[in-house]
Amino acid sequence: MKKKNQKNTKKEPIVDEVMDQSTSQEELNMTEDQATENKGQSGGGEEAEIIKLEKENAELKDKYLRLYAEFDNFKRRTVKEKLDLMRTAAQDTMTALLPVLDDFDRAKKNAEDDKNTEVFTEGIRLVYQKLYSTLTQKGLEAMESTGDAFDPELHEAVTEIPAPSEELKGKIIDTIEKGYKLGDKIIRHAKVVTGK
Repeated sequence: MKKKNQKNTKKEPIVDEVMDQSTSQEELNMTEDQATENKGQSGGGEEAEIIKLEKENAELKDKYLRLYAEFDNFKRRTVKEKLDLMRTAAQDTMTALLPVLDDFDRAKKNAEDDKNTEVFTEGIRLVYQKLYSTLTQKGLEAMESTGDAFDPELHEAVTEIPAPSEELKGKIIDTIEKGYKLGDKIIRHAKVVTGK
């Protein structure tokens, strides 16, 4: 009998161990369920965090692209301004020399008049041609305006006289002072007489 009792006592601890294992399995299952719930709850938080980060990333990318475009425009504008400055660097000098050209033009026109006895000598003609060609090479261009339609962008009307013919109404009858361009920029507007 003692053997039977010993066997019985030995069985009881095995049952307890099995019970302990099943309990711990239930606890494990319960813990896994809680972890899944927590993960589901935190998963929503992670998704919100991901969306927030993606939004910030898109904003930063947009800022970067705008800044890059702005910098690119700045570079182009600076290069254009430098080129314009190089083209018109001698504008002050050219403007200062224009009255000298005007004087040469008047002397030449006066010498070509049959009524006048003054002569425009060959030496003076050569100096005039050399000065004019040098300034032309540097970008100076005279604007011819006599006979053209009056344009306030290019011309400065000094006076208005009755037109000698219908065709000259609203057109330039005479140029008192030539206009000049340096490259594409007007450095002096032509002073003209218009017909009405």
